[in-house]
Amino acid sequence: MQLNFAAFADTMQPASRTALAAVEALASQGDVEARGAVFTRREVVDFILDLAGYTPDQTLHEMRLLEPSFGGGDFLLPAVERLLAAWRIYGDGCLMFDALKDAIRAVELHRDTFQATRRALVEYLMASDVGAQTANRLADFWLVQGDFLLEPLEGQFDYVVGNPPYVRQELIPEALMREYRARYATIYDRADLYIPFIERSLCLLAPGGALGIICADRWMKNRYGAPLRKLVADQYHLKVYVEMTGSDAFHQEVSAYPAITVICREPSGPTRIAHCPKISAVSLAKLSALLDAALPLADSGEVHEMQDVAAGESPWLIESSDLFGNRLALLRRLEKQFPLLEEAGCKVGIGVATGADKIFIGDYAALDVEPECKLPLATTRDIQSGEVRWRGQGVINPFGNGDALVDLAAYPRLRRYLEQHKALIARRHCARKNPTSWYRTIDRITPALCGKPKLLIPDIKGEAHIVYEAGELYPHHNLYFVTSDTWDLRALQAVLLSRISRLFVATYSTKMRGGFLRFQAQYLRRIRLPQWRGVPDALREELREAAIRRDLDACNRAAFSLYGLTLDERAALGGNGV
Repeated sequence: MQLNFAAFADTMQPASRTALAAVEALASQGDVEARGAVFTRREVVDFILDLAGYTPDQTLHEMRLLEPSFGGGDFLLPAVERLLAAWRIYGDGCLMFDALKDAIRAVELHRDTFQATRRALVEYLMASDVGAQTANRLADFWLVQGDFLLEPLEGQFDYVVGNPPYVRQELIPEALMREYRARYATIYDRADLYIPFIERSLCLLAPGGALGIICADRWMKNRYGAPLRKLVADQYHLKVYVEMTGSDAFHQEVSAYPAITVICREPSGPTRIAHCPKISAVSLAKLSALLDAALPLADSGEVHEMQDVAAGESPWLIESSDLFGNRLALLRRLEKQFPLLEEAGCKVGIGVATGADKIFIGDYAALDVEPECKLPLATTRDIQSGEVRWRGQGVINPFGNGDALVDLAAYPRLRRYLEQHKALIARRHCARKNPTSWYRTIDRITPALCGKPKLLIPDIKGEAHIVYEAGELYPHHNLYFVTSDTWDLRALQAVLLSRISRLFVATYSTKMRGGFLRFQAQYLRRIRLPQWRGVPDALREELREAAIRRDLDACNRAAFSLYGLTLDERAALGGNGV
């Protein structure tokens, strides 16, 4: 992946009128979810400021701190508290305004939030014996109302801290998304908004500067985080990583697990790591001291070091237990010895997304279109038991046997059905983008897939849920599928049900709340698989029989033999498989 990461100049090119109109709309709206606003607990804020080195024993008034999305002031107000404390120690009698006016820049898009936090800031300054005039002047210098990804910001910063907004691309106006993509090399695939926030924050760091953030950990492993991981690996030092799985780091519950990272603009080096700390001021202060200590880390069981965590665009493999070291060694051995799943003759895909399921999907028998214009549909509810029990749903197929949409004039029933719902169908993004193809589904439907035997896999599960489908149904978009012209699918089902497959998915997948894993195509494709031609006949039959019986212990035994696992390697996966 070739990327061009250019450091930001003092000013940025003006945005387009349509992008600015979209920014104005976002600045005025009241939807907290659309803004990605999540509020961080004070103990966690202090912990991040400590880790970044923004502490009152430094001459903070001579340094610069940036907060890219200050919201209600969770980071801003504690930072100001530290700045004032340092000023009172090291100020040397200089005028407060002149000394502090460049010490902080903080940006907030949402106008009402900006005004409320500005008032809170001025009130805090005045309560800290800062005169009203100076308090208001500092607030005017420090605070910027605008879009951090577009707003010109002068100079570089010694510290960037905060909790970047977690906003999905589909919630961002198309014109604004185009503007972002033109400016930020890390926006890739379905990257969420915090990705370019981190990119710009890194590019604004002064030499030796530190970025300390808390945000979703998904970018550290998944596909869309690859360009940002490469930027960190090539130009920065991943200094600290703190996993926050199961920790109440925020004032509300979030679906994705967060992590704290400190990334410095300095030569790369080892990463200090901690996991799931107790959220209290005392415990986090102690942990911060350990993470920053010069003492040998062997003296502490709470913190350890890893080399080469950030390596190119590769996922960051950081886990907490000693057992993981054995599992990682096994995974690396398998990656060297065996080809990827798709290199072994298998194909991974995802079912159809229509963009209007209530119209395109319904009772198969009742869908009033020509028989060749509908397909029986497999959904997650059809495979809950581990076997396919079709509930009778179907999907409209507006495509022929090739890539093109059918001519509606040749299918009067399909035309009548679709035109009855045209007002809704034509409002979809894919229809507005190409009005002549207003009746297409988001994903092209390939009817031949319906008749092909396949393994169906739901996205989010605690354990692998791999279901054999004999070749009668078309998968819905909540299901991934695996097909193969070389591997016997029943034997492959046993492998995918085994702990070996879970090793790959659990290592590379981001974890969801409740301990669930994402069985997505990007993670399934990382599974290593022997070539079918090299599997002995007796082992082929053992794999098939284990899958047909849905005997997980038998699947593990057969898979362990298939990969030639030693007793120690079997133990690392939680059982000896005998």
